[in-house]
Amino acid sequence: MEKVKLKMKKPFKIFVKIVSIILIILLILFIIWTIILDSFRSIGYSKAATINIFKEFKIQVATDNPNNKTLNAAFESDDYKEKNINHYIKIKYHKGKDLVSNINKLISKGYTDREINIILSHGNNDDVKEFAKKDKISYIDEFYSYSFAKLKNYDRYITFMDNEGDDEEDTIIKVNLDLDKENYKDPIKTNDYSKNVLANKHHYLGSKYVPKLVSVPSKYLLDKSEKVKGTSEAVNAAINMINAASKDSLNLRINSGYRSYKDQEETYNYYKDLYGESYCRKYVILPGYSEHQTGYAFDFGSLSSKIFEDSKEYEWMVKNAYKYGFIYRYQKRFEDLTGVRHEAWHFRYVGKKASKIMDSENMPFEEYYVKYLDK
Repeated sequence: MEKVKLKMKKPFKIFVKIVSIILIILLILFIIWTIILDSFRSIGYSKAATINIFKEFKIQVATDNPNNKTLNAAFESDDYKEKNINHYIKIKYHKGKDLVSNINKLISKGYTDREINIILSHGNNDDVKEFAKKDKISYIDEFYSYSFAKLKNYDRYITFMDNEGDDEEDTIIKVNLDLDKENYKDPIKTNDYSKNVLANKHHYLGSKYVPKLVSVPSKYLLDKSEKVKGTSEAVNAAINMINAASKDSLNLRINSGYRSYKDQEETYNYYKDLYGESYCRKYVILPGYSEHQTGYAFDFGSLSSKIFEDSKEYEWMVKNAYKYGFIYRYQKRFEDLTGVRHEAWHFRYVGKKASKIMDSENMPFEEYYVKYLDK
């Protein structure tokens, strides 16, 4: 039986050819677009940004500014404004869903690119968003030349400075520590168990805060019958310090260390019964706010003198404690920042790096916390 050869009709052939050509063109376009995407990705632009770069005819701008994260964010954003493109190029990128919108608002307020960079570097997305609602501030450097100034605290800085007459740096430090608020009011709750933990009348540890503790060997105690504990890091540093002092023929010892929430509660109630509530509020730390609860603080004593401040051990500690990671925590000259009256016997472990900075720059832990830790 003879095979029948099927032939396509001419119109159908033409259709197939057209479809084939279209598919080839689409394939070529796809390959070209893929190459374009790869080339723009290699210089730091996303797919979404690349699409808008072509829509806005800003190919040259993008290629002239490779790896510009702010420009990439602008091209990705629905808030992109062509008139602000030169600003986007000069403004440093900061992560935030409203970055481009915030930049636009700050530009409209009359801020320069340098000022916008300062503003963005001192707050998170929401801080900047709120700040952008304010009228333009004429002297943005007044507070924000300090890296540790917080954008969200601007109004509080102004109020505090007007009321107290402090300079800009002192104002920033005190407001960041909430010293413009009443003691124990709206405290910051912390779950930090590291040697960087801050406990004071504005930073609350809570009743359940219990660090990992070890016992201090009795030979290092002022009263060997007592049981004193602290974190292992602090205890080991204290032992090294006591051994170093003994090489200088000094009898340095630990008098007390960790105190639990319950212990501090009992201490507070004891003095309250003895001297009254007003005395305690002024001189005794409320439970949950005591640095002894961190496990990094010790009260030291001397076997040679009943009054530690009059002892040679005290003099040695003032000069040498920082070498072992300890700081003289509650000095008289820092009472306005610590909120605690002078305690010659109280030293706090913070680590050698931090203690060296505080010793060389003559600052209390609160100031160090603001400048180096509270980011």
